[in-house]
Amino acid sequence: MNLRPMQQKDLPEVKRIQDRITRQEVSQSWVDMLAAHVDKTYRLGFVAEEDGEVRGFILGEIKIGGFGTELSGWLELLGVEPRLMGSGVGAALVETLFAALWGRGVREIYTAVRWDSGDMLAFFKKIGFDKSPFINLRFEQPL
Repeated sequence: MNLRPMQQKDLPEVKRIQDRITRQEVSQSWVDMLAAHVDKTYRLGFVAEEDGEVRGFILGEIKIGGFGTELSGWLELLGVEPRLMGSGVGAALVETLFAALWGRGVREIYTAVRWDSGDMLAFFKKIGFDKSPFINLRFEQPL
């Protein structure tokens, strides 16, 4: 498996994986967000490729002075071809993102997971994530 930075040419394959994961077509806004992680300094994107096909992807970001930390890394999104979940693709992508973040001086890496997403919570716990000092808050625009 080849782990490498995401390129513009990968966007259709990454979108296809996300469509399969969500079981619906993602929006153009999602594709635009994805494209913002290609060749950027503070936004990172990597893919896992095998036999010329993208098998998974990961997106991350470096925040400077955000959320009370001087410098932090954020794992924003991780997607693996559904039939390959549990095969190590996700863990390999996480290792690749972490190495890139550490190489840029980041020492703390965060992510957010829905509290009712047991499979994702278990995955992140298995690779070393634990509770953070943050509490996620939400504001919803009134109707």
